[in-house]
Amino acid sequence: MSDIFHSDRFGKQVWLTNHAIEAMPKRRVTLDEIKALIERGAYLPKADNHGWISHRFEGRNDNLICAAVDTGDAVIVKTVMVNWTVRSNP
Repeated sequence: MSDIFHSDRFGKQVWLTNHAIEAMPKRRVTLDEIKALIERGAYLPKADNHGWISHRFEGRNDNLICAAVDTGDAVIVKTVMVNWTVRSNP
């Protein structure tokens, strides 16, 4: 699996950390789903250059798929989660 690809949406390279690569098969998430998540998912910023990108995929019963990302010089996918829930800040 290539851990680098380009995002047209962000205009940057996308890098997957080892942690994200290892999490993908455990959660049955494919590289094509990660690419679609980055390009079409809802971005929820947490702090400067950090946030979450989530997306519902038709045919999966473990929605939402979410990636914790850093969006500085590149989009770095730190981890991949399923059954993600948006939580409000206190």
